[in-house]
Amino acid sequence: MGAMSDWTNTLPPGLEAFDDMARAVRDALPAPYAARAREVALRVEDFASDEMLDALEMESPYDLTGLYEGIPLTEKSVMDQPHGPDVIWLFRRPILEEWADRGDIGLGALIAHVYVHELAHHMGWSDADIATIDRWWE
Repeated sequence: MGAMSDWTNTLPPGLEAFDDMARAVRDALPAPYAARAREVALRVEDFASDEMLDALEMESPYDLTGLYEGIPLTEKSVMDQPHGPDVIWLFRRPILEEWADRGDIGLGALIAHVYVHELAHHMGWSDADIATIDRWWE
């Protein structure tokens, strides 16, 4: 095999490893974003729930790699009634699928991209805003 790695016994990272990678991304954020990021709960699951997929009118659970649930900071008011914590969801199996399909980005970088994209929604940025800042697919 030479310099090539032996992948025959390699397993994909599980939920705990994904959670660890996402938390490492959060912990490495620049100071202006780190405090806000820690206010948002982080959940890692294999797939989005059927309820999430239905609400987004998505049929395949592989189409959703991450989701921000909450009220963006730009829309919050002191008059808002608490509805539970804002949450960033990362979905392991769709992220693994995208990673395998792409083949040109490290798994940690892809997890970081999905996490930061969802955090940007918490900050009140639209997908268009994010696209002008984060052009990682180029």
